[in-house]
Amino acid sequence: MSDFYQQDYREYHEKTFHIDPSSILTPLALRLHPGSVILDVGCGSGRDLLWFEERGFRVTGFERSPGLAELARENAGSRVLGGDFELYDFSGLSADAIVLAGALVHVPHKRFQQVFENIMAGLKDRGYVLVSLKEGTGKKTDSRGRVFYLWRDRDLRNVFVRCGFEVANFFRQKSVMGTDEVWLGYVLERLI
Repeated sequence: MSDFYQQDYREYHEKTFHIDPSSILTPLALRLHPGSVILDVGCGSGRDLLWFEERGFRVTGFERSPGLAELARENAGSRVLGGDFELYDFSGLSADAIVLAGALVHVPHKRFQQVFENIMAGLKDRGYVLVSLKEGTGKKTDSRGRVFYLWRDRDLRNVFVRCGFEVANFFRQKSVMGTDEVWLGYVLERLI
């Protein structure tokens, strides 16, 4: 896979930053108290960081692409950590909620649970997680060489249960980018 997010981060920013994320983020926000700490993993150029910040939450971003991380800092004025979420040690963090809005779409099915558990090391007991992934089976490669792994609802729910989470809210919606893709969205609560 060519590294679209490293090379074409400005193009990605232009296509995604001005989309209103309310329909995706509100189900999580309604479960949190003002001032709650949110970690947005795969924060892109900071759209969701800014949305949460404007609603009184304390936010930190995490982004692999240095270009997107810098844009996120500029756009949201937030702290943004850099690194690869498959390798980063999240255990030193303590978030009330973690946002994975499309962040795991490129993670192969067989590595998904391991990557998810690694990121969850940064979540407090009884914390919440927002996860969104594309619906379907198998994988799909776009014209830019990006490989997207597609999911069925029941398969994701099985992973979440194995990781000690309960689905508190579920939504299915068409892509706001005007494509025919459908996204599966979950607000999860850790059962500890």
